Amino acid sequence: MRTYAWRKLPMSLTELCLDTTLRCGQSFRWRKVEDTWSCALHGRILSLRQDATHLYYQASFSEQLVEPLTPPFSAPGSKIDSLPEDDDTEALIHHYLNLRPDLTKLYEQWSNVDANFKKKAPRFAGVRILRQDAWEALVGFICSSNNNIIRISQMMEKLCSHYGPLVGYIGVTPYHDMPSPIILADPKVESQLRQLGFGYRAKYLYQTAVQICHGHDDGWLDNLRNPESPIMGQKVAAAGEMQPGGRAGYRVAHEQLLALQGVGPKVADCVCLMGLGWGEAVPVDTHVWQIAQRDYKFGKGKHSSLTKATYDAVGDRFRSLWGKEAGWAHSVLFTADLRVFSERLSAKIDVDTVKVEAESLGPDAAATSAPVIGTKIEITETKIKREFLEEEGHDGSVSSKTVSRGKRRKKM
Repeated sequence: MRTYAWRKLPMSLTELCLDTTLRCGQSFRWRKVEDTWSCALHGRILSLRQDATHLYYQASFSEQLVEPLTPPFSAPGSKIDSLPEDDDTEALIHHYLNLRPDLTKLYEQWSNVDANFKKKAPRFAGVRILRQDAWEALVGFICSSNNNIIRISQMMEKLCSHYGPLVGYIGVTPYHDMPSPIILADPKVESQLRQLGFGYRAKYLYQTAVQICHGHDDGWLDNLRNPESPIMGQKVAAAGEMQPGGRAGYRVAHEQLLALQGVGPKVADCVCLMGLGWGEAVPVDTHVWQIAQRDYKFGKGKHSSLTKATYDAVGDRFRSLWGKEAGWAHSVLFTADLRVFSERLSAKIDVDTVKVEAESLGPDAAATSAPVIGTKIEITETKIKREFLEEEGHDGSVSSKTVSRGKRRKKM
């Protein structure tokens, strides 16, 4: 391995928080060892860490992309201080981490129009929408069907280790990049993925790879990108006027993605937002539906259940509130609802408050708390029938019941 010395960029935690951005369900291939995140990207192992004032990065390149017959020695390779003239690692970091937008100003903008965002956002500063490769985002979110972040990450690791090119090692740990669509379009792949534990997603991944390789021209997926967020190295272009349902290019991209196997409205929006750069895409899953009900008055009248019409209405509501980066603002609130981050929203418990663990509607739903009122706590148990969205397996129709549980007031 050719490993270059650590470099640094000035970066505050309010502009980028790696520990939040890389754990909130956008990308599923980053590994953290101690204080360092690493991933195989664009022919190198990219390692990142940060402190309060700087982002540090290091790139390691393989001398050859061939699997060695025996594991390498655990001792690291030699460090090289000077970067080659054609090294594009810093440009890759700026592109991939989407560092150009001023995140502090965006948070201020969203907070000025939304009291709920203003309340929760300060605990979740530095959440950026990554500029992933569209193919990686598509594969990752097909794997997300009825799944949680840990299992999706395990699937992506298996997929890359069995089919992706080996980039190199950190110690004895191998790092593989994403396999190309043509590799997954091999007829043997579906049965192999089932043996690896992918379940019904194996069929979707194989058939989607076939559709992309044999049903579309080269570059079709990247041609769906927002021209304001092109692939690395291409010039930025205008993306058209914003409409209530999003710009015309976003609507075209969303519609074409729906024709792929295993892609329903939520997966299509995830790919549009995190793989194609359409900031107005608002993926609506059980977490976001909860947020819409709890904080934005959905769940009554014609929006009492999560139908296709309600799905679109939630997206339109957030787009009207937050603008063309609505998907970014929505992702901050989505992160706030994940159980892994719930401690940041836990209020201080005093003698008049008892913390109540709500029934989870998903593997990462956040805990809630309820005050003691007299001698009773009223808890509404909400259940969502999983029948509507293909990738979520539910129609969002809601049945609720309220139960009363006696609770003694704490003695002073």
